Amino acid sequence: MSAGLLRRYSMLWRLALLLVVAIFLTMVLGNWLTGTLRNRAQDLGPEAKTVLRGYAAEAEQAWTQGGEQGVAIWLTTMAGREQGEIMVVDARDQSLSGTLLTERQRAGLRFQRSLNGKMSFRYGRRMPYLGIPFPGDPSAGRLIIQLPPRFRPGTYWPVLNRFLLVGIPVCAALVIGALLFWRTRVPLLQLRRQVLAFKENPAARIDGRLRQRDDEFGELARSFNRMADKVSAMLVTQRQLLNDMSHELRTPLSRLAVALESDLDEAALRRRVASELISMQQLVDDSLALGWQETQAGDECEDGISLAALWEIVTENASFESGWSLQRFPCELAQDAQLKGNLNALARVFENLVRNAVRHSPAQGTITLTGERVGDMWHLAVTDQGPGVPEDQLETIFSPFVRLDSARAKGGFGLGLSIAIRTIEGLGGEMWAENAHPGLRVQIRVPAA
Repeated sequence: MSAGLLRRYSMLWRLALLLVVAIFLTMVLGNWLTGTLRNRAQDLGPEAKTVLRGYAAEAEQAWTQGGEQGVAIWLTTMAGREQGEIMVVDARDQSLSGTLLTERQRAGLRFQRSLNGKMSFRYGRRMPYLGIPFPGDPSAGRLIIQLPPRFRPGTYWPVLNRFLLVGIPVCAALVIGALLFWRTRVPLLQLRRQVLAFKENPAARIDGRLRQRDDEFGELARSFNRMADKVSAMLVTQRQLLNDMSHELRTPLSRLAVALESDLDEAALRRRVASELISMQQLVDDSLALGWQETQAGDECEDGISLAALWEIVTENASFESGWSLQRFPCELAQDAQLKGNLNALARVFENLVRNAVRHSPAQGTITLTGERVGDMWHLAVTDQGPGVPEDQLETIFSPFVRLDSARAKGGFGLGLSIAIRTIEGLGGEMWAENAHPGLRVQIRVPAA
């Protein structure tokens, strides 16, 4: 079994190990407890031993004082006091009462037990024979008596045995259940508290030992933190997006208000209104596209896409919009170069990059696509011949609504590059910018097909 599988299902293996250990301990404890109680149940009680030793003393006294006749009289008296066979014999198992032993009595001699011996539960209703030496002179003789029924040990054992057979597994199951409940309840309560805290405070995270655990609860805690980070970033982006969008909408609305109060003729006013409406529509579309990228899980359909064909589609649209010839969009990639991704998403990326480059390119400038494959990734570059970007602002150009005060800030709302970088990151790649001297080079790393 691989170490990765053990780490992946560590809680399963820990619980399984806990169950195995608990079952093993239950079996050991059950056997020990059952054996101990069974041995105790087979012992004669103190009262029985005292009474039977007293009978042996009486038998010795009868033999010492009256001989065979005294023993016979005592046996007659004992027949009315106790049930079962009673004999008094010497060291050679010969009767001391003057009466020969019967076959049944001799059979009892062969299976006699001592007072400290274990009484078997297999006799049924027939009581076992006990041999008790004379207390004064053990060599002179001993009393052989069937155990009186009232002294039979372990009468409670059948009930106790059944209780142990059921009670020990039940108690073990309760203990195991309590351990499992405690093992899972504590981290679950911690997770619950953090989830409730996150509802009130988006900055709440799971820290401490729970996050560092190497089992399923630790992975769940780390997953929650990752999810919380994404949700928090999404909330911040959405708030910033709404603030920036409301700020950007004020400008065309203000121009519309000024146009309505001016002395423009109807034709000029219509042109102004149409221009501002188009500008606001573009702002809304770009903002919605950026907002969707923050909430969607990514494109489900990822196919092999030809880079040359993709660049041809994008540049044909750019040529139509800008009036540039197709020769000003060279592609220095092989025809068999392919990316792994969604066609529509990648088309939006390159359209934003090309439009941005066209907007800031000089007259007769060119926009070039170059690249090489490195392992499982394509390293691409879209390069224009514009004025470039200040070095300290190369990273900020990918933030929403960022428009520089340089020559590259002509037109647009600063959302194109934000949409592009989020799309590339959603495909498992990365994007950054650098100055090409002259121009700006946008670098892209995306998975190869």
